[in-house]
Amino acid sequence: MDAKEAKALADGLLSVVLAAGRLEMSHFGAGLTVERKADQSPVTMADRQAEEIILAGLERLAPGVPVIAEESVTSTGLPAAATRFFLVDPLDGTKGFIAGRPEFTINIALIEDTEPIFGMLYAPALADFYATLGPGLAVNGRLEPSCGASSLADIALATINTRTPDRQALVAVTSQAHLHPSTQAFLDRYRVIRRTALSSSLKFGWLAKGAADLYPRTGATSEWDTAAGHALLAAAGGTVTTMAGAPLSYGKAAAKFINPSFVAWGRASLAQGGAPA
Repeated sequence: MDAKEAKALADGLLSVVLAAGRLEMSHFGAGLTVERKADQSPVTMADRQAEEIILAGLERLAPGVPVIAEESVTSTGLPAAATRFFLVDPLDGTKGFIAGRPEFTINIALIEDTEPIFGMLYAPALADFYATLGPGLAVNGRLEPSCGASSLADIALATINTRTPDRQALVAVTSQAHLHPSTQAFLDRYRVIRRTALSSSLKFGWLAKGAADLYPRTGATSEWDTAAGHALLAAAGGTVTTMAGAPLSYGKAAAKFINPSFVAWGRASLAQGGAPA
């Protein structure tokens, strides 16, 4: 995807994520009814309604391109594999959303030939917006859900890049709800001087703008959890690998679109030895 195509898609999606963000903010802190999916993960009306907004927007902007979205998958089942498709998580960080934490995000990514080539990540409660605008170009800016922005030109966007890691003083971000002992074992192999727990894909945003150096995640995640952040991080200069050091790929239909354990790196992998136990 070249810069012209990426910018056109981002411009078109801006009103979509703003609408989804306003919807989510109308539910945030409002005493939600929480249901449980088959895997016992929580879901709310905000998740479902935001997904409807995003699916309608993608059908208008990219008709015919398949969309794999978290709540649709739950209700209709997994689709067949495709070489080009969107991955959508309408409300990443539902547990934190229910608890009143503001780090939840809207994630939209475009995958082509197993790689994320476009990503948009929006944290409406924090007014924190990220997007890729072409190969090697990631941007970040403040975007209030209530604003009247109709295009990217209406937002003060800044180009963001990852930082060069100091191997003697690394900063890590970790999952707030899924901090496994194996994650701690992985971090213990590095000189990590500070660690911040965050919910949602906002962790990728921190890496992309140079606020942290690595994000290890052991245990299962779904492709829609990581794809938008992965695209953003790659455009800003970072890397996402499996624990074995292979690039994290997408479209894993045979694995039900589940990711293996992975590490997001601000730059190239700093892996030492093998994977953690």
